[in-house]
Amino acid sequence: MAAALSLAVAGCGGDEKKPESSTSSAPSTDTGKQSDNTPVDDQPDPNVKLAELKGAGNVLLTINAVERDPGGFVTVSGQIKNQGTEIFVNNFPWRGTETEVVRKNGNSVAGATLVDDVGKKRYYILRDTDGRCLCTNGINPIKPGESIPVFMQFPAPPEGTSEVEFSLPTFPTATLKIAA
Repeated sequence: MAAALSLAVAGCGGDEKKPESSTSSAPSTDTGKQSDNTPVDDQPDPNVKLAELKGAGNVLLTINAVERDPGGFVTVSGQIKNQGTEIFVNNFPWRGTETEVVRKNGNSVAGATLVDDVGKKRYYILRDTDGRCLCTNGINPIKPGESIPVFMQFPAPPEGTSEVEFSLPTFPTATLKIAA
């Protein structure tokens, strides 16, 4: 019986790679780095600029990608840059106002929405079964000149919808084209 158990345990530790998760199940610990929860391979190309939105506190949101994923999601990726001379710490409006989202997502971009004007439907950030957003969270204060990567996942609008209105509190709304 001990030999069988040893073989079973040894077989579980194979060389298979586990898929990377786009969200973190543990709260962010402050190590001085941003906890963007974006897998390295999914980082947007910072040279592509689909939209640039100037927000409160001299902060610039650059949208680098809006992609329809095969699983029925739309992922919006970009960068937030502090263009001011002071540390930017007022990002609480970005997390939205929904009680569950605010309670479980701290400093995040969970308040973002997409609107399909043609289908007359608003899409909110996706959440896991524990209420954590499928978006960047654990955002630390942003130093002057510093950029941080951000991402947000939404349910995908119908296949025929190729344009949506993107909104994040404290930034103006932008019309974005969805890439296939």
